[in-house]
Amino acid sequence: MVTRRDSLWKTLDWVTICIYLLLIIAGWFSVCGASYDYGDRDFLDFSTRTGKQFIWIICSFGLGFVLLMLEDRMYDMFSYLIYAGMIALLIVTIFIAPDVKGSRSWLQLGPVSLQPAEFAKFATALVLAKYMNSYLFNINKTKNFLVVLALVFLPMILIILQKETGSALVYLAFFLMFYREGMPGVVLFSGICAVLFFVVSIRFDQVFIADTPTPIGESVVLSLIILFSAVMPRIYLKKWDVTRNVLLASLLIFGIAFFVSEYIVHFNLVWVQWGLCAMLICYFIYLSLTERQRTYILISIFAIGSICFMYSSDYVFDNILEPHQQMRIKVVLGMEDDPTGAGYNVNQSKIAIGSGGLTGKGFLNGTQTKLKYVPEQDTDFIFCTIGEEQGFVGSAIVLFLFLALILRLISISERQPSTFGRVYGYSVLSIFLFHLFINIGMVLGLTPVIGIPLPFFSYGGSSLWGFTILLFIFLRIDAGRKQRL
Repeated sequence: MVTRRDSLWKTLDWVTICIYLLLIIAGWFSVCGASYDYGDRDFLDFSTRTGKQFIWIICSFGLGFVLLMLEDRMYDMFSYLIYAGMIALLIVTIFIAPDVKGSRSWLQLGPVSLQPAEFAKFATALVLAKYMNSYLFNINKTKNFLVVLALVFLPMILIILQKETGSALVYLAFFLMFYREGMPGVVLFSGICAVLFFVVSIRFDQVFIADTPTPIGESVVLSLIILFSAVMPRIYLKKWDVTRNVLLASLLIFGIAFFVSEYIVHFNLVWVQWGLCAMLICYFIYLSLTERQRTYILISIFAIGSICFMYSSDYVFDNILEPHQQMRIKVVLGMEDDPTGAGYNVNQSKIAIGSGGLTGKGFLNGTQTKLKYVPEQDTDFIFCTIGEEQGFVGSAIVLFLFLALILRLISISERQPSTFGRVYGYSVLSIFLFHLFINIGMVLGLTPVIGIPLPFFSYGGSSLWGFTILLFIFLRIDAGRKQRL
């Protein structure tokens, strides 16, 4: 029999709520600093962005209170219904949303604009937690894994159709949760390889090795494919002899080919690497048949898939990405220097952060932000306001608060008695991590500008409500574990 042991207010994780409140308050002051005009200090004027953000914050407190008042079982019971409703809303948004800066992702509800993509995150987290909590679920079963992939990619595709690529990429964060729940590490490794291969092949496509006609990008990626494929038998099958044979043979053949190409007859070394890849794949297929090990086939599939991905990267970059997206990637990779175009935001952001020094210029005293040199400075580039006004010390304190929140989410997730609570908790954690790393990396010029907000800091009601819903549902689920025997 289920009985109440503690009241809700005693079982809530007040440490996390305090961190949330500190971030919210710091975020509002940052919006004040970013949107402030000289001589206008009426921050509660509801016609200004600071006044509007204040209203969103008050509403988010009310929203959090309502979420805590609901029974934690309701989130489990209605997960599928919430997800279905959000998918329907995402579909409707594609057709009825007005065009805003080339995107059709905002619904106009009178004087208020809301972005359904921000709310689809918690719906996806709930449905994943519900499905992965089902009886006999095993993420290593092909059917189960395909279902969770479909649950993630469906909203992701719909958001891409709304021309919101940045918001769609956030859904890749769920793979961190999958890894925690038992997804093979090779899947996560393959994703990292995909990013690495894309960057190297695009960045060094037109750079050649010495006096040979060999493109460095293509050659390096093929070398990495051979290296990773050769090491896998050692990792997964403890077959050091296979790894040794492949590496020695590849080094010998490529070394001879490089000597011939450099000093005798110039030719493209990639041709030799194609041959090495073909030999490696045939060798693994042979070992699979003779030793009856399916793992060799999977390694061969990894090699073939990696090669196909590398050669498709150029097509995706040239024909699928928009010109402004291509330019942003080129600027980040150092292929282009466009200080007045695609690189303008990042350059101005770096100047603003650097000008803050150790302790900053003080609240409302930032010149870069006050003179509006940084576009989107109260939304996507809000962190540069913190850097300019509060300096290194203030920025470090903000990052420390986020670190405290992340560590607290890990702790709370690990203490969940049910798979539902743990999966939802790690989903929330993964989303916060993705936003944090990409947004700050974007402001510092370490990642491409893809336009995702900094949690609790960037101006906007949709993102603030979205993050509040994500967090407070988890707090209610966590509180429920102590309310029942």
